[in-house]
Amino acid sequence: MNARVSINAQQRGSSPSTETSIRPTPIRKPLQLISTQGQVQIHTSSFRGSFSVVLSEALRSAGLGSQVLIAQFLRGGVNQGANGAVHLCGSLEWLRPAIETCIPEPITDESLSLKRKYEEKAIRELWEFCKTRLAEKKIDKIVLDEIGMAICLGFIEEKDLIFMIDNRPPSTDIILTGSSIPNKVIEMADQITELRCN
Repeated sequence: MNARVSINAQQRGSSPSTETSIRPTPIRKPLQLISTQGQVQIHTSSFRGSFSVVLSEALRSAGLGSQVLIAQFLRGGVNQGANGAVHLCGSLEWLRPAIETCIPEPITDESLSLKRKYEEKAIRELWEFCKTRLAEKKIDKIVLDEIGMAICLGFIEEKDLIFMIDNRPPSTDIILTGSSIPNKVIEMADQITELRCN
């Protein structure tokens, strides 16, 4: 290396430089930890089917130690309710409303029937449970499955969801799934994933 430097210096007709090219680095502020910022994520599609992607993300987060709550508002069939949560990975809480079957997408004429009132009560109980758990500030991630359809069917109010998003703990992620997500909620999203059928 020294031979090459001296040859190059001789070719230029000068002697090798004795100055170093290293300059002192400016003094910088030390690194500081910042608090994590939660995101609003939307997984939407024109068909039911975006939940499997979200479920794998929720399981991975819970496996890494995050506190996760999944609420499937229109998926019954197991008569679970807020008191019958399934616990997975030590830190994932999975809820469905205390209703006998899954609620179909089309609105039928039975909307004023006793069954419909029972379904509405069960879904609202689940919604209130989700809001309470979020207010406790112990959840890192909350998944609200088919929340858009629950709003369309009149079980949950859009302004109530917007209030929940606006007033969540700053580090909490909220994941909304399903079709019919209201436009005002879409505008609040940090990330939108849309599944399409080809």
